[in-house]
Amino acid sequence: MKYIDLFNRLKALVNYDDEVIAVDDRVVIKNFDFKSNYQSILPGGLENPDNHEYTPPSPEDYEPDIIRQMLNKTDAEISENINFRYHMMMPCGEQKSKGIVLMFHGFNEKTWYKYLPWAYHIVKKTGKSVVFFPIAFHMNRAPAAWSGAHEMYKISEERKFRHPEVIGSSLSNVAISTRLHNKPKRFIWSGLQTYYDAIDFVENIKADKHLMIDKEATIDFCSYSIGTFLGQILMMTNKNGYFSKSKYATFCGGAVFNRLFPVSKFILDSEANVSLYSYVVEHIESHMKHDEILNKYLSEPCIEGVNFKCMLNYKTLTKYRETKFREMQDQFYAVTLAQDEVVPPYEVMNTMQGSKRDIAINVDVFDLPYKYKHEDPFPALTKIADEVDKQFIYIFDKISEFLK
Repeated sequence: MKYIDLFNRLKALVNYDDEVIAVDDRVVIKNFDFKSNYQSILPGGLENPDNHEYTPPSPEDYEPDIIRQMLNKTDAEISENINFRYHMMMPCGEQKSKGIVLMFHGFNEKTWYKYLPWAYHIVKKTGKSVVFFPIAFHMNRAPAAWSGAHEMYKISEERKFRHPEVIGSSLSNVAISTRLHNKPKRFIWSGLQTYYDAIDFVENIKADKHLMIDKEATIDFCSYSIGTFLGQILMMTNKNGYFSKSKYATFCGGAVFNRLFPVSKFILDSEANVSLYSYVVEHIESHMKHDEILNKYLSEPCIEGVNFKCMLNYKTLTKYRETKFREMQDQFYAVTLAQDEVVPPYEVMNTMQGSKRDIAINVDVFDLPYKYKHEDPFPALTKIADEVDKQFIYIFDKISEFLK
């Protein structure tokens, strides 16, 4: 089956309602419930009462009521982010998976559609199951209203009126852009929540509490874009040695945060990017001095927070970060695209191979023979279907072989 046909078939099949979704005679998708235990660290939660509110520098930067009412609800109260379902794609007939691949997605993603063929290929080639694990406030962990085309279009137009110089504002990114523009620390807290959720998921497996995953199952990773940021923190922290033998394949990801260029109508608008960069890169030390909760979670002995912090700025904790990657160099494999403007290949190399290129992580750079972009490396277009199919198979054969 060609990539375009596989993409359309899986897109039509996948949903969160059915317990079991038969794909074909080799692969099945199952849905499972998950509850996050870490809403307390989110802004407005019991541990993080939000006393250190971020305020923009001038009254003009405050958003109008329509945006505040819809998008700035207390994060800890957003129920979709706490109780949600996740997909698991696995070989048919398997009682309990002996090996899984945790898949992490990109920034501002609302559906798993483009990842479904990737996972299908990995399942067929490796025999392992793929778990689609959503980042906080993404995918089905966000209120459906944030994806409503009509309302989001109105808010985007209002945002453009309020910020005439904004670049890249669209109905696709206005929800996340407004939220991060007004309160950029959300990036840190939602990231840490997802980290702890992923650890809970792994510990449930280890405790033999997952119906379809063996407690001794191998745990590997395949991530894309900002999802690699999360996975790198999991690997660097390596809680209780859970990931000492894990393999990690990343596609179009791997650079530290301040070497990404996320302004895009599909990711973030320019106002949100400036606000986020200012908070988490330029002034993070100052915010930590004035925010006890933030300082607690980004400082020792909270190693996951230290690892989070070292991935924010290329020039911060560089020696520490590169030592970590050197220790894991045999576990990582990165595939990048030559014309990727959001996560440039040379920035992935700078981070994962180190400033002196003395870390032996294999970073492959491919240039696809058709028009593509970071957000859509394999366009599901009939006129280029054969070439897309060829490139998709080539790349995911390499990724699958590494994970195998």
